[in-house]
Amino acid sequence: MAIKVLVVDDSSFFRRRVSEIVTKDAELEVIGTASNGAEAVKLAEQLKPQVITMDIEMPVMDGISAVREIMAKCPTPILMFSSLTHDGAKATLDALEAGALDFLPKRFEDIATNKDEAIALLQQRIKALGRRRVFRPILPRSVPPKPTTTTASTTPAREMAQRPATRPSAPVTRASGKRYKLLLIGTSTGGPVALQRILTKLPANYPHPILLIQHMPAAFTPAFATRLNGLCAIEVKEAQNGDQLRAGCAYLAPGGMQMMLERGGSFGRIKIVAGSMDMNYKPCVDITFASASKLSGGETLAVVLTGMGADGREGARMLKNVGATIWAQDEASCVVYGMPQAVTAAGISSQSIALDDMADAIIRESGRG
Repeated sequence: MAIKVLVVDDSSFFRRRVSEIVTKDAELEVIGTASNGAEAVKLAEQLKPQVITMDIEMPVMDGISAVREIMAKCPTPILMFSSLTHDGAKATLDALEAGALDFLPKRFEDIATNKDEAIALLQQRIKALGRRRVFRPILPRSVPPKPTTTTASTTPAREMAQRPATRPSAPVTRASGKRYKLLLIGTSTGGPVALQRILTKLPANYPHPILLIQHMPAAFTPAFATRLNGLCAIEVKEAQNGDQLRAGCAYLAPGGMQMMLERGGSFGRIKIVAGSMDMNYKPCVDITFASASKLSGGETLAVVLTGMGADGREGARMLKNVGATIWAQDEASCVVYGMPQAVTAAGISSQSIALDDMADAIIRESGRG
């Protein structure tokens, strides 16, 4: 049975083109369109779509407000279209906080010219969200603000809401007693929310540097790093070439680039390089993991979170071969069980852990529990 889709955009051209692209795939069906957020809320309740594509800037009711209402009345997986600007990035993060599960850059030229890559990506994302067996929102939880206002985000310090429900994971083993120097976290679809849920639980004295690899456009990573920094007790920053790794600081790989490690300082130094044109992901989890395997080796804890595809599997394999510990998010708490499934199915990860348990497991394993 085809996945039922509601298309929401104030541009009649964009609504028509997105609808045409969606219906080109036999596994997808457009069951309605809306030109503003108020119409979207009404049709979501009436038509019960399995996925909604949503614009952000619309008359009558904007997309962020519409997401909040839909999540309150009839929770539905929502894919946001976002402009590649600073304001667009901030608005997209607000939409994810409101309950949207994923986003795509809104490139009119790709849609208008029928670009094959853009068409395949949109269809793939909709199908990934629509195939979720269960979708229930997780109620928001308060997050203690960072004890400084110098870099605080203007967004209210509260948990990103409306996530797929989790079930108890397999019991987490006690801390292994292993010695670590580095924590790596790689993720894609659903990652912004997953990262926030984990990082906001880490104490300010977390003993290791943290490298974050999130599939995200270049315009988004500065805003995302700033938001996380304002919510977390640890420091979070967008990584820059030459950064000396420090304990208790998380370095977010810049969008459109690749983040690697090289020797220097107590923990190592970050090297930012341009990704080759043939790379599917910029940043790429595999590249950062592989680089870390050559520097920190077995003294690394690497975690693969929710995301489509298999990015991170080969890098995790290299890490495991030198003695690193690999964990994966469990299927029930993932937005898309692709990347974690890849490392689990390959026998690379030693544990599958629910998102709500991940931070506590990391803290215990790092010797802070």
